[in-house]
Amino acid sequence: MAKEREKEDVGERIKTGIYGLDELIGGGFLRGRTILVSGACGTGKSILSLQFIYRGALEYKEPGVYVTFDEIPEKVREDMLAFGWNFKALEEKNLVAIFDASSARAGTPSDEEHALMPGELNFDKILVDVLTLCRDMGAKRLVIDSIPAIGSHLGEKEGDIRKAILKLAYIIARSGLTTIITSEVPEQGSGQAATYSKYGVEEYIADGVILLRLFSLGDETSRTLYIRKMRGTNHRMEIYPLEIGDRGIVVKKANTVLRFGSGK
Repeated sequence: MAKEREKEDVGERIKTGIYGLDELIGGGFLRGRTILVSGACGTGKSILSLQFIYRGALEYKEPGVYVTFDEIPEKVREDMLAFGWNFKALEEKNLVAIFDASSARAGTPSDEEHALMPGELNFDKILVDVLTLCRDMGAKRLVIDSIPAIGSHLGEKEGDIRKAILKLAYIIARSGLTTIITSEVPEQGSGQAATYSKYGVEEYIADGVILLRLFSLGDETSRTLYIRKMRGTNHRMEIYPLEIGDRGIVVKKANTVLRFGSGK
């Protein structure tokens, strides 16, 4: 019993803002930890990340920064209005900031207040600008979406990208920010070995790994969530149905859950 209490008291937990997730991970993410969210295209990685930022700011009074390498911020704001998430209103209150790294990739200047300029796609420059922004606004939460986009935009060798990821993880860990990083992996069929990241290093440097998948059964396809690891947490190991509805992402309870068996 004493050992169980010790496991529970490893640090302060924060609410994720993802409906149904906290009860699977001991009440929330450990503050200051880095969580990898991986999945194929269309599994809900960006929505989960934005929900973490939005509800964190709106309901838990934790300012957050969302760094986008894939989508222009204006499109992000428009898409999230489908869930009733008014990012612009929170930005005006300095509770949320969207950092535009996507325009620099296209070689065009950005109209955003927080952005990289063309020619500034330098990893150290990105780190300095993002962490300065987090410090200035008192951010508690950070999302970097996505790691593969950083690699493709920087155009570096895979070995150099791995070194950059390690550096990113080290600096973020020292910052005290609770961070989600996203990585895209190919859709994995039955019997295939499971992969959790683009470069094969993200899952090892992250404190937690959440895998989102598209699961097909007959003519039906659904989304699922699997918690591969969560350091300092007695987390659930089943696969759970995940739905994207008018409130955003909801992790559902299942009468019958699937054991994660691929790759064995």
